[in-house]
Amino acid sequence: MPDGLEIHESDALLITDVQNDFCPGGGLAVPDGHEVVPIINRLATSFRTVILTQDWHPLGHLSFASSHSSKMPFDTITLEHGEQILWPDHCVQDTPGAELYSGLKVPHAQLILRKGYHRDIDSYSAFLENDQITPTGLAGYLRERGLTRVLLAGLALDFCVRYSAEDACRCGFKAIVIEDACRAIDTDDGSLGAARQSFAELAIMSIKSTELNLIA
Repeated sequence: MPDGLEIHESDALLITDVQNDFCPGGGLAVPDGHEVVPIINRLATSFRTVILTQDWHPLGHLSFASSHSSKMPFDTITLEHGEQILWPDHCVQDTPGAELYSGLKVPHAQLILRKGYHRDIDSYSAFLENDQITPTGLAGYLRERGLTRVLLAGLALDFCVRYSAEDACRCGFKAIVIEDACRAIDTDDGSLGAARQSFAELAIMSIKSTELNLIA
């Protein structure tokens, strides 16, 4: 009997924001972001259900530093629903930067979920927008298909992967983060450490891809 974690038909692989703008040369490049691609491609073949997310911002999105006079990327502003980090322009709708990374090969993915398309609110999580009120519909999609466990990979570990994992857990799903299939931005305020602390507090498991029993 294999010692690794078994993959079941009730599992979904959630691949988060593997897009050109988050890879080298992109508008908001995650360090070594492209390195997740071969790992994700290998993982995906073992999952019946694969879901992709795609950051999909309109021009002038509220989260862009360029939308605020005298603000710089990585400054923080306060909104009604909380703090907002201001980012370089990235993943603008229908631009090359918003396209899925060309090396990503998951042709059997059933769903591409676009997020961040409302101009006045950001969406890190694949489940809820940053107001923690507005749902994306992903939880209902998973429930209707009888899926109970979400394994997460992609970009970036300390933002969109983190908040997707947290909300998966809060929505009643078992969440598992595949750390070597992710890369982090790790901002100056310790975003990566905060993500790992949150995973521990919510009992979100973090594993390596080698700990999964993949289909040969």
